[in-house]
Amino acid sequence: MMRYNPEEDAFSDIILSTRIRLARNLRGIPFPAVMNDAMRCAAAKQICAVLEGQTPAGVLHAVEISSLSRIQAVALVEQHLISPEFTDPLPGRVLIRSEDDSFSAMLNEEDHLRLQVLLPGFCLQEAYDRAEEMDQFLENRLPFAFDDEFGYLTQCPTNLGTGMRASLMMHLPAMQENGMMQRIAANLSKLGLTLRGIYGEGSEPKGAIYQLSNQVTLGLSEHSAIDNLNNIARQLIAQERAARASLMKSEKVQDVVLRSLGLLKNARLLSNDEFMVLLSQVRVGVAEQWIAGVSQQELNRLMQQVQPASISIGEGKALEPAQRDRLRAAKVRAALHKAEECEPAAEE
Repeated sequence: MMRYNPEEDAFSDIILSTRIRLARNLRGIPFPAVMNDAMRCAAAKQICAVLEGQTPAGVLHAVEISSLSRIQAVALVEQHLISPEFTDPLPGRVLIRSEDDSFSAMLNEEDHLRLQVLLPGFCLQEAYDRAEEMDQFLENRLPFAFDDEFGYLTQCPTNLGTGMRASLMMHLPAMQENGMMQRIAANLSKLGLTLRGIYGEGSEPKGAIYQLSNQVTLGLSEHSAIDNLNNIARQLIAQERAARASLMKSEKVQDVVLRSLGLLKNARLLSNDEFMVLLSQVRVGVAEQWIAGVSQQELNRLMQQVQPASISIGEGKALEPAQRDRLRAAKVRAALHKAEECEPAAEE
């Protein structure tokens, strides 16, 4: 059961979720890039043996990626439980997950072990505490590769040191509309942070949703990285809200937002790309209290449920694009049937 975090509501207009990911490798074993099938399977078996039974994250379940269909694997990407690269069904690739998916781990992706804690809302410290608890549990039972000078050893040098990536999923439509994102991304890079698309490295933002994460893992403690990310995130929140305050005075913007709600409540066919654009507008409407009857958390769940692979999994079969578009529209209509506009005051 996820603990309540009061900041989740305070920042839910912008921050969807918080993730902490730790990269770890077993001492004396080659990195996954040069492992053969037998070596990967042996490493996975060693790690799984430690994670069987009760853990600080509860009882965990293991699934071999090779046992999944392509649609099932892609649905896990949409849930942010695995990376797109991890869908390649190599022997020895295993996903470990908790009942509520707040904890998961990829075995034999880029590193032997990549554990993550994923929580709703803005809760960096809580997510880090949970990840640290699982890391200590594992470190007491597994021989991690560690160097006194370089810290945790990882396949990619950019993860050396703490091996930690902390990230926030942020909705930044006003700054995107104002053409600010390229300049902000460049400035963040100078501060040791990176701004990526919704599925991380190499992905594009959809529905103005971006992933903000730390870039520096060497020479900086986990706590310093968390503090830096927290401070920068709060600055971005303030900038986004200021940009919205300016844009939202426009009657044209209000019209776009409320038209988006009308389209979602009445569409019979809805592609995922169109849905994400319209949902972004509705999220703004909820934040500005122009739309009532639906919460940001409900919109977040809806977004997850109607992604292409996830919607097929929900039906228990592969669907053609037209079938998905029809079903997505029906699910969105059902989810938003209580949502209604609250007439915003037009600018004089």
